[in-house]
Amino acid sequence: MIVGTVREIKDHEYRVGLTPESVHELSAHGHDVLVEAGAGLGIGATDEQYRHAGAEVLDDAASVFARADMIVKVKEPQPAERAMLRPGQILYTYLHLAPDPEQTAALVASGAVCIAYETVTDAGGGLPLLKPMSQVAGRMSIQAGATALEKEHGGRGVLLGGVPGVLPAKVVVIGGGVVGFNAAQMAAGLGADVTILDRSPEVLERLGTYFEARAKTRFSNKANLEQSVAEADLVIGAVLIPGAAAPKLVSRAMLATMQRGAVLVDVAIDQGGCFETSHPTTHSAPTFVVDGVVHYCVANMPGAVARTSTYALNNVTLPHALAVADLGWRDAMRRDPHLLAGLNVWDGKVTCAPVARQHGYAVTDPAEALA
Repeated sequence: MIVGTVREIKDHEYRVGLTPESVHELSAHGHDVLVEAGAGLGIGATDEQYRHAGAEVLDDAASVFARADMIVKVKEPQPAERAMLRPGQILYTYLHLAPDPEQTAALVASGAVCIAYETVTDAGGGLPLLKPMSQVAGRMSIQAGATALEKEHGGRGVLLGGVPGVLPAKVVVIGGGVVGFNAAQMAAGLGADVTILDRSPEVLERLGTYFEARAKTRFSNKANLEQSVAEADLVIGAVLIPGAAAPKLVSRAMLATMQRGAVLVDVAIDQGGCFETSHPTTHSAPTFVVDGVVHYCVANMPGAVARTSTYALNNVTLPHALAVADLGWRDAMRRDPHLLAGLNVWDGKVTCAPVARQHGYAVTDPAEALA
């Protein structure tokens, strides 16, 4: 199979779909690998390193799209990239289609086979291709929130950990999954006063056992959520419904109860965001203010730490890429139902039920694609 990767063109996105080491693995399996010139510079990987690993380096993305059977990316294809997809071509990347009707329509029209990292599952019901970026985003959310809390950036002027004689910041984490756990780890490590809200008693028990006195847990009902948000200096939105749009848990009305200069970091923004007042921002302009509350809603947070993120991502995406390249996507999915769960769009049809419901498409059973 001919496998290609291109330079990411989303604002301040420095990750790349394939590292030189991943190219070496694909080449060792007998596949041809095409890499757009400069694709790896954001992680410090030169074109010469890709050539040494066995890749052919091409001048532009169009050349890669024209020849590759499978395109491996990081972020969802931008409009110019969607226009280069062709029927039957495999696209393997993060898609986050639920909040994005335009992208969904373009992928349906392309006829391509679109596999979304974020809906591939594992035997335990987890999302293994989303997990490393959730770990990165969770940890980064505290860094970003701490910066936004500084007076210069519009915040209250509060130091997360406080100092002797001065109380630390109150950090509220909504959601106790991978993002929330990693956010709480970072916040507690900095000495903040941390509260984690979740609706699962099992999750709350696990978090309570892990954090002991370093963080508090609280059941996420409306009253507890409203009180916690009103008292918070920093709120981390860390909720996820796989494949579907995130629920709007913090309303515009709740902002009126918050302290001026408090900060909301919406890590769920890729799936539409879990704050009513959220809209996607970029690393170029990461924050905006609504009713005196600072919002940080960057949709590709891990792109800021591109080298760490790319290598963490390739560790989990490469095995599936090798399976698809070695066997073809149909046989790879017949052998691995967890990979089949990643199929979102095929032959002009939507095969991910939450996406189909969100945008009004008839849902096609992904097993039909394997027939």
